[in-house]
Amino acid sequence: MDVINDIVGTMRASGAAGGRVLRGSGTWGLRFPAIDGAGFHVIRQGSGWLVTPHREPVPVRAGDIVFSPYGAEHGVCDTLRPVGTLPPPGTEEPGRDAPTEFELICGGYLLNRGRVHPYLRTLPETVVMTPDLERHPELGALVDLVAADVHAGQRAAAVVMPALVDLLLVHGLSWVREQRAHHDAPDVPDAAIAAVLRAVHAELHTPWTVGRLSAVAGMPRAAFSQRFGQIVGEPPMTYVINRRLSHAAMLLRTTREPLAAVARQIGYVSEFAFASAFRRRFGIAPGRYRQHAAADA
Repeated sequence: MDVINDIVGTMRASGAAGGRVLRGSGTWGLRFPAIDGAGFHVIRQGSGWLVTPHREPVPVRAGDIVFSPYGAEHGVCDTLRPVGTLPPPGTEEPGRDAPTEFELICGGYLLNRGRVHPYLRTLPETVVMTPDLERHPELGALVDLVAADVHAGQRAAAVVMPALVDLLLVHGLSWVREQRAHHDAPDVPDAAIAAVLRAVHAELHTPWTVGRLSAVAGMPRAAFSQRFGQIVGEPPMTYVINRRLSHAAMLLRTTREPLAAVARQIGYVSEFAFASAFRRRFGIAPGRYRQHAAADA
């Protein structure tokens, strides 16, 4: 059986799906405690940061989907703050006609028996997806259905919402698997360097430094840099930059994601910084690279 079908079947058999709208204005932030389950947040309005206890913050904005494969603690906020300082979602929210600056559609599975599927434990604790709605218009329609169903608050939601959450889970897992297909790290005989390569390929958006990479390897910086160069053939940060830009080139060739979204996926805070790095690497601006790739297809 395909692993995605197996995961959805396991979730459906051992838990219940639900959905909720979280809205507000002004300075805002929400902490989602660890749960036995899996969930998602669709950011319908506003922008901010996804924060976790163990990883670097990731910028998010309207249209993004935050996927939590196994219910790890995380938070979403308008300005950077430690996740532990954020309040949990409250029971009261502004009226439907009240002015709002952010809106999240939350849903997922809260398991009441059984365990999270083992495959989900191999994924990052949170994943930010920026859907390409021109390439996958059905995902936009699905998000609209989830939003309408949650807003309606009708008894039919008890029947409809589980099916919608199933479909969102399928899309989320398919997206992660597609990204992983382009993140395969080279096979090297050194276990410490192999762990670093896997981390880089799996988390291109992380602001890697030699210090962070050497910590993954469990080695002093100088010894790590020397061994990495001997085994891989180039310095650690050169490898990171080349891997990021190669992945960006693949995204430009195969998707219609905006340049800003591509930049965020590979760890660049601004589109300008990404474009400058891409031009140095390939000798052409990313927009023109995409145009040439489309013309050659």
